[in-house]
This record gives sequence, C-alpha cells and structure tokens, in this order.
Amino acid sequence: MATPHFSSALSALSAPAVSAAYPMAKPGYGKRSAPGQQLRTRDDFALLPTRERYVAGFVDHLPDGASMSVKQLAKQLPLYGQQAVSTALKALSVAGHLRRVRCSVGAGDETRWIFRTFWSRTARDNEWWTTYLATEDAARTAAPAAAPEAPAAPVEPPGPAAVPQRRTPAEAAPDTAPATAPAAPTAAPTAIPSPAYLALAELGRKDIRLALSADDCTALEPHAAEWLARGVTTDYLTAALTAGLPAQVDCPPRFVRRRLTDKIPPQLPTATPNPTPSTGTPAPRLLMECTDCGRPGQPEALPDGLCRPCRATHSEGGQPASVDPAELAGVKARMANLRDLLKAP
Repeated sequence: MATPHFSSALSALSAPAVSAAYPMAKPGYGKRSAPGQQLRTRDDFALLPTRERYVAGFVDHLPDGASMSVKQLAKQLPLYGQQAVSTALKALSVAGHLRRVRCSVGAGDETRWIFRTFWSRTARDNEWWTTYLATEDAARTAAPAAAPEAPAAPVEPPGPAAVPQRRTPAEAAPDTAPATAPAAPTAAPTAIPSPAYLALAELGRKDIRLALSADDCTALEPHAAEWLARGVTTDYLTAALTAGLPAQVDCPPRFVRRRLTDKIPPQLPTATPNPTPSTGTPAPRLLMECTDCGRPGQPEALPDGLCRPCRATHSEGGQPASVDPAELAGVKARMANLRDLLKAP
C-alpha cells in the first residue's frame, strides 16, 4: 500500500508528509497554532517516544483549520489506529504541546459551541497555557459582536418530528364528555416546551445513543432546568451530555440522569461588585476540555490538559503495556528539564 509519509515518519530528522486531500474542519474549528513558537528544526520532538514523535511531526505540519479529530488523524497515519492516536495526543498534552478548548460564538438564540485544538511546537508548561487561554478569552470578549471570528453556517430549523411531543393534560385525561356534547370540538391548548425540555429532546439528533422519549424528557426536565438556572446555555448543556460517550449506551435515560447529576456546573453569584449595563449579548466564553474524555473546565482545573480521573489513570500507568515505565519516567524528566531551559533568560 502506498503511504507517502511512511518512510520519513519514524525519523526525528523529518516530519510525515501531509496529504493534499487532508480534510479541513468547519470554519472556526480545527487546529489553531499558539503564538511565540520556535522555528521548525530537524530536532523537533526528539525527546519524545517514537509514536508521539510520529504523531507530533504530522500535526505540526497541518495548516491552521485542519481537522484534529482522532478518526481523521488515524486515517492518515498508517502505523497506528484510533486508540493509539488518542493515547499519543494525551501524551502530547501532558508534554505541553496541545490543549483542546471549546468556545461559544454568536448571540442570543444563535449561540453555539465550536471546538478547537491549540498546538505549540514548543513545549509549554501549565502556567503558560493558563495565561495564554485567559488572554485569548479576554481578546474574544473584547471583540465587537458585529464582527464574529468565523461565520456561522446556517442551521436548518428542526422539523416537527424531531422533537418528542409533550402530552398536555387534555390529551392525557380520559374522555368523560357526555354523549350530548356539542359536535364542534374546541382546540386543546398546546403546551410550550421549555428550553430544558427542548435541549433534552434534541439529544437524539445530536447522537442516536442518547435518544429519549417524551416521558424521559419530562422526567429529566427539572434536572436540565437546574443547569440553565446556573447560567449555562443549551449548547453548553448539550455538549456536556454528549462529550466522550461510550461505544454503547444501554439505558439513555439513566445515563443522561447520571451526567446531569455528576457534571452539573457550579452555582455562580448573580451579582457583581461593579455591574455594567447589559447589551443583550452574552460575553464569549472559552473552556478547556480534557484531551482524553472531553470533560469541560477552566484551564487551572485541568493541569496537563487532563481532568482529575484521566490524570490519575495516566499517572497510575494507564498507557499501553508496551511502554516501558522507566522510559516514560525518563521522558517526563527530560520534558521538565526542557521546560526549565525554555524559562531561562
């Protein structure tokens, strides 16, 4: 099988070639290069293990806006499958080369989340990433609302059959009308679904593994409403419920209820010391997400780009058994030394 980047992929002196047919992400998504990187050299990523060096060399040569999904990367890297590529990306996150984030764009009902992977050829420590992402968030907040960073693709409104229909009391009550009732029926009032109910009803369209019935949506509606009461958007709620799904969800209602309970965001204060007049447009937000499982959070809560459970798994030897623990410890020590050298004047 012809693989144009196979022969050079294992060499630290050259990077795997990027196919001209490599797919780009939707506008606003995909790879984003961090600023202040050192010039590309023949010794880039030389301290990394072979697999991580192979993946890093390929990602480094991708243009900004390229798709960074594990599936697309694995299609172009013949030596490793999706699981190996995912593990390599997690190791590159720990080494300080990448961070995955989600950003809210738009205003009002048009607000949506976009997903990006910030990449740095130069390894960065957690403090640098936290400062940079905070600066990036502040710059997005200060940007004029009339000039969005990337045009949003038009979204076709969902059809009437996409949302489970909520039963009204009139529909659920037995027919007790007398036989002499007037022949002309009166229209029963239609219940207007709440934003929380609609968000739950749309889960099945986002991912079929989370398809819920009308009764499921009604039962889970109070839990979803609590999320919205804490200041998050329906897009944030949807992203949190659909991120990092297992291959099979045996009971969608129970699975969604568990996530609504375990991942509920913190309650934020409703008042600020110096309130500013509201313009009706929410400030853009940027959240980092765990490189391994996709759990969202603030940068300071995800050191090395990993949430607490994934970081514990990584620290306890969650890597494939073929990796020598002594070699891995040596790589971490060399990366720590490299970061110290980068901080030196």
